[in-house]
Amino acid sequence: MHRVVFAPEANQQLVELYRYVALRRSAAVATSFTNAIVDYCERLSRFPRRGTKRDDIRPGLRTVGFRRRVTIAFTVDDTTVTILGVFYGGRDFENSAR
Repeated sequence: MHRVVFAPEANQQLVELYRYVALRRSAAVATSFTNAIVDYCERLSRFPRRGTKRDDIRPGLRTVGFRRRVTIAFTVDDTTVTILGVFYGGRDFENSAR
């Protein structure tokens, strides 16, 4: 089983996403949504090679969608899944994940 870690940029994106949803919906909805994203990322520990390989952007980069509105960018090595970014609503992950 792999260990899942979040890059500082991914953590910051989760905070920004929380604030965005909380302002438009509620703190409860924002908490539920961001917790669901984190839980989904943590499940990559069991099946880390899910998603689409995106070596065209960055060697070893993989992406996976979450609820049709979020793209999660990550890398996998022998022991660790590193979440590089959490991109909401069509944000440009291709340039950010380089």
